[in-house]
Amino acid sequence: MERKRIPVAIIAGGDSSEYDISLKSAQNVLDHIDKKRFDAEIVEIRGHQWQVVSSGGKRYPVNRHNFSWTPNGKEKHFAAVFNAIHGTPGENGLLPAYFKLIGIPVTGCESFAGALTFNKYFCNQFLKQAGIQVANSILIHKSQPISTENITAHVGLPCVVKPNNGGSSLGASLVTNTADLQNAIDLAFHEDRQVLIESWLNGPEITCAVMHSTTETMVFPLTQVISKKKFFDYEAKYTPGMADEITPAPLPEKLTRSIQDLSLKVFNLLDCRGVVRMDYIIQNDTPYFLEVNTIPGLTRESIVPKQAGKSGLSLKALISMLLDEAIAR
Repeated sequence: MERKRIPVAIIAGGDSSEYDISLKSAQNVLDHIDKKRFDAEIVEIRGHQWQVVSSGGKRYPVNRHNFSWTPNGKEKHFAAVFNAIHGTPGENGLLPAYFKLIGIPVTGCESFAGALTFNKYFCNQFLKQAGIQVANSILIHKSQPISTENITAHVGLPCVVKPNNGGSSLGASLVTNTADLQNAIDLAFHEDRQVLIESWLNGPEITCAVMHSTTETMVFPLTQVISKKKFFDYEAKYTPGMADEITPAPLPEKLTRSIQDLSLKVFNLLDCRGVVRMDYIIQNDTPYFLEVNTIPGLTRESIVPKQAGKSGLSLKALISMLLDEAIAR
């Protein structure tokens, strides 16, 4: 007797500038999901418009009271959700809280961990209290007066200016002189009402993914990111040829192990779930934590599927493990 497939919603889109990247991640998940086990549909979410996008391209509105949809006059329900929304409301804890309230399992972190990690400044301050090395930083709000002189006195130059809540380096800039600081702040404020300004760390950029399954917690091989630009911004991340990604990273074995151990420690301190990716800068053989991505990209160009592949784990298997963990939880 053939086993009944589990109806899964792959949620995508969201309300941030990462909308298009999220759609690419969702499509890649749909292309690689185990179709013998899961009956998946993409659900595009933007503001109050939630729609199931069927394989034929037809769109069906979603009833947000119970997350159901009604094709051909028959109400259908999803048994699990694969979260592929980068940014709000998928990555900052809002949708995980919603799905917990209505009783549908969802991949990724719980709502509190999502909210904490999405706020880069408070996440880093939390980890700093636990002894994790982070860059010197300052947080500014859109409503407060800004003194560029005070900022540079606190963090120095060069410095990195970026939205406090956001991803994919959208609105981020590397500032090398005070005259350019205000323009960089204005750019970041287009993405968020809070702007994080950090001291520039000069060294190799390393990223490490950690995944929790129903049976184990896996730490993937490290990736070194070498940008063709001085700063690994949105263009460098998503333009072919603008950055080299080397997996596994060409680091000494002892340093590699220390970063993997550190990543596992951060994963546990933040009570993460599913698969997350931690970014670091190595300065004087010391890894400095930059940020954690709790809904990392799963596009064809993304780092996590490549790291998983180096661990002998296909994207198909990765997706199944994430859904199994969410359902078991």
